[in-house]
Amino acid sequence: MSMTEQRSSQWYAGDDRNAYIHRAWMRRGLPQHAFDGRPHIAIANTASDLTPCNAHFDEVAASVKQGVYEAGGIPVNLPVVSLGETLMRPTAMLWRNMAAMATEELFRGNPIDGVVLLGGCDKTIPALLMAAASVDLPAVVVPGGPMLTGTFRGRPLGCGTDVWRLSEETRAGSLSQEQFARSESSMIRSRGHCNTMGTASTMGLLAEALGMVIPGLAGTPAPDSRLLAASHESGRLAVDLVRQDRRPSSILTRAAFHNAIVALAAIGGSTNAVVHLLAIAGRLGITLNLDDIDHIGAEVPLLVDLQPAGRFLMEDLHRAGGLRPVLREVRDLLDATARTVTGGLLVDGLDEAEIWDTEVIRRRAAPIRECAGIAVLRGNLAPSGAVIKPAAASPELLRHRGRAVVFDSIEDMNARIDSPELDVDADSVLVLRGCGPRGYPGMPEVANMPLPRKLLERGVRDMVRICDGRMSGTAYGTVVLHVAPEAAAGGPLALVRTGDPIVLDVEARTIDVDIEQAELDRRSPPAELTDALADPARGWERLYVDHVMQADTGADLDFLRGSTGDRVSRESH
Repeated sequence: MSMTEQRSSQWYAGDDRNAYIHRAWMRRGLPQHAFDGRPHIAIANTASDLTPCNAHFDEVAASVKQGVYEAGGIPVNLPVVSLGETLMRPTAMLWRNMAAMATEELFRGNPIDGVVLLGGCDKTIPALLMAAASVDLPAVVVPGGPMLTGTFRGRPLGCGTDVWRLSEETRAGSLSQEQFARSESSMIRSRGHCNTMGTASTMGLLAEALGMVIPGLAGTPAPDSRLLAASHESGRLAVDLVRQDRRPSSILTRAAFHNAIVALAAIGGSTNAVVHLLAIAGRLGITLNLDDIDHIGAEVPLLVDLQPAGRFLMEDLHRAGGLRPVLREVRDLLDATARTVTGGLLVDGLDEAEIWDTEVIRRRAAPIRECAGIAVLRGNLAPSGAVIKPAAASPELLRHRGRAVVFDSIEDMNARIDSPELDVDADSVLVLRGCGPRGYPGMPEVANMPLPRKLLERGVRDMVRICDGRMSGTAYGTVVLHVAPEAAAGGPLALVRTGDPIVLDVEARTIDVDIEQAELDRRSPPAELTDALADPARGWERLYVDHVMQADTGADLDFLRGSTGDRVSRESH
């Protein structure tokens, strides 16, 4: 691409008044040659003190800048919406689409030729990829990386997963409140996102499987100096992407999504990846649905032994070789035509990828689980589908029948779950509704409900749970989630009553309430449910509730499907 063809030249080239203004306002340290046609590379920076997982990104951005300069480009820092998973209320997922929409408009409306996407915490990489797919400017992702492993009482601590475990032990009375509080200062050892195979780790690795990350980078711990070296290289690559006119649409193909689904199963990744992959594909106009998630991933073995499905943590995965040797082990299941931001194929060089610890990364011949893909269930409780992560579930509960114990809202569940009067036993199925994209709003991570205290005290540690919301990627248990349509959208989940028999059969891919259809047709949602559903008066929440789609299509907004490119509709004033 010649200098006069750079997109940024539409702002800076020429001698008229507008070009003068654009150049003059950017002369806050930029030299004259910054406007001679060099590529201007935006660093989409999600650094924020209120997104602790991304707090180190200003340092990462500095390394990216050096790489851009070295390659002959002009780097510009572009702070974008940052979503702190643990802090945002009511749920960070409510704001993913807003972050993607705002970032898309910033990319389109500014004089930039390419972007480097700095993401880490759960929703930031999906939102950045959705934005990049919508604008289709040359782009590369730099995942911020996981934290180092902390320890408590001599044991490694998995961020998130061990919160759930220690919390349940405290509620059961086997761990004191004092000890529980003491573990808090041990869990977060360093900068970086959760060190389990939660959503942040999953999406960083899947961004590489999609081809949007320099191969071998994803999963590098945040404090590791190699992250800064790779960030520098990513800055250099961004300039080359512009010069080669290599855009996300040429990388994020159907083949790329196929490979991401294979990787998702092989690493034991988060169920949240399902809604994110569906949403990203929707921005590109690629047909991807729940059946693809199930069919492509169904026969993929689980090879990575990480919490919550296994024993180890992300620092161990990096030490053992990272994503590349995992992909080598399942190479026959990958689509070999998929390309990466480097211009090569994803499968290039896989033969040289070594496993350095076969306890952390298993050989294909000795998997942790033969078939580990996320299972998609359908039935009269989920006509449009629901998902379950078998690798994180109790095997004996994957085929189960039990009577429903229904909660009409999170508040209802919190008020009654520990009541001695709650009519529940170990075979019961806990049902939580009103937590879908529209009903909450935002589809919070509440599907892995806490178990009733009286059952915890009897030693029960898992039960079948069903919800139209999501589950943290760091969580575990036999949880059916993303039920679609949700209760707030007229889904059958709204009609279930306490005492109804629920039948789960993961192998058969079914989830049903064993009630005659005529009886269900006679029922109406209870007032307790309809009163609890979201009905915001104004702002983003109103827009979201009116336009959000269901989980089976990625919970994006209906008017954001498809890509509109980088062209600005009107000339600047």
